[in-house]
Amino acid sequence: MSDKAPTGRAHFHQQHQAQAVAQAERLLARREALGAGWLAWVAGELYQLSPPEFAAMVRRELQRLTQG
Repeated sequence: MSDKAPTGRAHFHQQHQAQAVAQAERLLARREALGAGWLAWVAGELYQLSPPEFAAMVRRELQRLTQG
């Protein structure tokens, strides 16, 4: 393996992973309070995130957290 720092997508992922997990946990924490409206609310929240790569990371983390 190389000692080089990750570049491109890997670097972006590494730099923003903790923030994506925190965002996903924040979204999931509102599920009970919002009830049936939660899914629409989450969709709106994800739509507002940028860049799109970060929004995708949050979506994947949210999926991971809800699946187990």
